[in-house]
Amino acid sequence: MTDETTPAPGPDATAPLPSTTDTRLTAGTGTGSAGPITGADGSTTSATGSADAGGTDASMPDWEKRFRAPRIGLPDWAEDAPDRSLFVSNATGTFELYAWDRATGKQRQVTDRPNGTTDGTLSPDGRSIWWFSDTDGDEFGVWMRQPFEGGPDEPATPGLAPSYPGGLAIGRDGTAVVGCSTDEEGSTVHVVRPGEPPVEIYRHRESAGVGDLSHDGSLIALEHTEHGDAMHSAIRVVRPDGSTVAELDDTKGGTEELGLSVMGFAPVDGDARLLVGHQRRGRWEPMIWDPLTGVETALDIDLPGDVGADWYPDGSALLVEHEYQARSELWRYELGTPGGHGAPAGAGDAAAGAAGPLTRVETPAGTVSGATARPDGTVEFLWSSAAQPPEVRSTSGEVVLDPPGMKAPGSVPVRDVWVEGPGGRIHALVQQPAGEGPFPTVFDIHGGPTWHDSDAFASSPAAWVDHGFAVVRVNYRGSTGYGRAWTDALKHRVGLIELEDIAAVREWAVSSGLADPERLVLSGGSWGGYLTLLGLGTQPDAWAVGLAAVPVADYVTAYNDEMEALKAMDRTLLGGTPEEVPERFEASSPLTYVDAVRAPVYISAGVNDPRCPIQQVENYVQRLADRSHPHEVYRYDAGHGSLVVEERIKQVRLELDFAQRHVNERS
Repeated sequence: MTDETTPAPGPDATAPLPSTTDTRLTAGTGTGSAGPITGADGSTTSATGSADAGGTDASMPDWEKRFRAPRIGLPDWAEDAPDRSLFVSNATGTFELYAWDRATGKQRQVTDRPNGTTDGTLSPDGRSIWWFSDTDGDEFGVWMRQPFEGGPDEPATPGLAPSYPGGLAIGRDGTAVVGCSTDEEGSTVHVVRPGEPPVEIYRHRESAGVGDLSHDGSLIALEHTEHGDAMHSAIRVVRPDGSTVAELDDTKGGTEELGLSVMGFAPVDGDARLLVGHQRRGRWEPMIWDPLTGVETALDIDLPGDVGADWYPDGSALLVEHEYQARSELWRYELGTPGGHGAPAGAGDAAAGAAGPLTRVETPAGTVSGATARPDGTVEFLWSSAAQPPEVRSTSGEVVLDPPGMKAPGSVPVRDVWVEGPGGRIHALVQQPAGEGPFPTVFDIHGGPTWHDSDAFASSPAAWVDHGFAVVRVNYRGSTGYGRAWTDALKHRVGLIELEDIAAVREWAVSSGLADPERLVLSGGSWGGYLTLLGLGTQPDAWAVGLAAVPVADYVTAYNDEMEALKAMDRTLLGGTPEEVPERFEASSPLTYVDAVRAPVYISAGVNDPRCPIQQVENYVQRLADRSHPHEVYRYDAGHGSLVVEERIKQVRLELDFAQRHVNERS
């Protein structure tokens, strides 16, 4: 239900692609072409999506072209064989995994499943591809393995029963550390050595998962929430036999709301340094921790937003990603000697890219959705803006992968709006069509809830603009990128807090002349779908239409039916179970207010969704039907969204049609 890994109902066909599993994401060393790709069945296809190779279908509207245009995500690469890469593409009309041998230029489709595949990684030696096999998007399954050059799939972790994935790390000797989650057993971690049965080294009812495996395979970093706060993890480093080496817990046993995250071990044999994300100064930023000595090394990174980092391949520097006010940028941070952090640098030096440890890596204004440093020192990254479709670029000046065929049309740029709200200044992103307002306006609410909208290309908002709607996206309290206090404000009055911020931005949109108050559409997917249904019931006079994709509709039933890791998150958000805090679940459940809904409601839902399960949606729909309230429901055979391009187009077309019909009734 709360959805941190897939914040939207399936990948927007021109938004950043779902990344492969490994945290080190990269692309090729020179300009590549998606060219002819060998299919999983041995056939050859050109990555042209669903239109002709030249993209000359003049009858196809731009909004459909944005979905159908071929896309390539930022490839993962094998640490010890950097010419071997793995990436996600919609070349055949479904998002699948593809192998790319950069030395020969050959590309090959790895997976071919009706509902698509996006979770995969390479072994360090590049000899095998691991991918997660679930059933029709239900996220419950096992890891499979396939030779890089092609061949039959085989179970990668024989002896492990199907589960929800809880992280994966693969060692240089073929040993794998596999995280699992099930409703019955909670979180478990297993060490799987070649030819041997899995050995369980960790078990707990609360959420936990694999963070990383050290370069020499001697240390395993785990993230866990044994203290009961699923929003703020602690880190434990263990040996492969499960014995504890060290613990880092900023929550102090659950008494402080300070989280930690594993960013990765140093990519150097015998180097125990672990890159750790922390919130000690009110935002996410990295530090280096040596679990063998206990030494913590602060990093002199004076940037105002959230900061993430990854290692350069030789361990001498960090590639820093800075997220601030819905944009992102890259920096190189010099570490100097192992364990060091360079000479002090002031904010002015950093901004100018001058002397000191922090130097800007030039990228255009917009959003970097993933980046990595290659062994030759170049940096490759997936970039887009609201107006410009995504590209895999390199600091060498080249476009790394440029799929042939139809190109996605651009859209209008986004502008920033800041609105005073009950919890502080609210940041909203606005796109609008040509002409003078007021416009019919879609409030497109992001999922997560711990996520944020950014200046990145997305085909769904662009489709609304094409149809004459303004689009407003609100980074409400609970959103990331605005400091820890803003994210952590989402507690106990869940849903109601976010809607207060949305209401404040709605008032601005109407008073500024942007939005027609009689033609306001509340829309969203996942947590955004939840806020849509809750908003229709708690703010019934404000909205003309509601569009909810894969939503939470009945909070109690959703809690009882959802995957175990999300139960833990809901207990954190609401302060307990439905039995322990029934009044909070009732106050935050859309079902509580369903009889107050006045706007026509459109709902789409995946019948295999483990995050927002189908039964709780059916309960809400039945209540609408009982009072003969105008509504339509679309059910599809997938999980928490669809990876099939034509299915996504169908869903957007249904939403556009529903909204236009009912908005036009008010014009």
